[in-house]
Amino acid sequence: MRDIVRPNRLDLDSPGRRDYWVALEHDSIWGDHLIPLTVWVGPEAKPDQGLVAFGSNHGNEYEGPVVLKNLLREIRLEDVRGRLIFVPVLNPSAFRAGTRESQPDDRVNLNRAFVDGAGRNPALSGITHRIAAFVRESIWPRVHVVIDLHSGGNVARFSPCASYHPVDDPDLKKRIDTTARWFGVPSIMVYQNATPGLLPSEAERLGKITVGTELGWGCAVNPEGVRYGRQGVLAAAIHEGQLSGTIEPIAHHAAGTQRVLEMVDRECFSVAPFDGHYEPLLECGSEVKRGDVVGLLHDFDHIDQEPFAVRAGVDGVVLAQAWVAPVPRGQHIVVVARVLPS
Repeated sequence: MRDIVRPNRLDLDSPGRRDYWVALEHDSIWGDHLIPLTVWVGPEAKPDQGLVAFGSNHGNEYEGPVVLKNLLREIRLEDVRGRLIFVPVLNPSAFRAGTRESQPDDRVNLNRAFVDGAGRNPALSGITHRIAAFVRESIWPRVHVVIDLHSGGNVARFSPCASYHPVDDPDLKKRIDTTARWFGVPSIMVYQNATPGLLPSEAERLGKITVGTELGWGCAVNPEGVRYGRQGVLAAAIHEGQLSGTIEPIAHHAAGTQRVLEMVDRECFSVAPFDGHYEPLLECGSEVKRGDVVGLLHDFDHIDQEPFAVRAGVDGVVLAQAWVAPVPRGQHIVVVARVLPS
């Protein structure tokens, strides 16, 4: 049985394994949102060292929750050296609704909620911002490795990738890149850091080894994505001294075929100029030249018009495309990333 506790009653420091429901006050009913959290603390744990892995930052992305739920049964306390914290469902409101945002409650995107005053400013006091405050106050001080497991949901189909932002510290960059490669995915995505309120951005600013992922799409569970996610979490835990054991490279990591793909410039993003329905012509992972047609955007209100050709903005690789056919004006429907030297 999991103990239901408020954040101030969590024990993330004493030796052993503990399984919790972390209770945060519900916004609309007389009750709580319950966040599942499991912590293992081994004999070599240090106060500010450990690994946290999050699933369901967005509520309709399911590889992460499946990976972490499976590992709850797999990891043995006697193998834990340091500190492991697993949160399979970080945003229970969105997860229960099957939506990207906390749709039944404050309708906020948790991966935009790590902003100044989150959970403290009265204007930012809904459940999503209070989850961000919980992570800041209870989790960040106890870990140096952050794994944020994402998928495309209904927004986009990706070439499976591990991801991070450009960071200035060369040692931190190397440790992040090494951690990302161990997922075994075909693509390592280095992406723009202009979006406010991202969980990984805050973790990086705090100097933590931070890796995100895109492991699937379509609100389904991609078995390949689950395999990549499990590999990446275990490799990070072992290599950062939190879990004993050895691990071998898999897939594209083992084969030496991983590509580092950078999408930090606006030219990488092709935007829908009108509401329409998207028809992809190429698969994610395809190599393209600037100006190549990647897909077609159809306007069925003007059914006799030629479709709009969606073109690659740069030379590179099609990293992501719209997954659901109906797209609103302004959505990034194609992302082409530049290939960086390995």
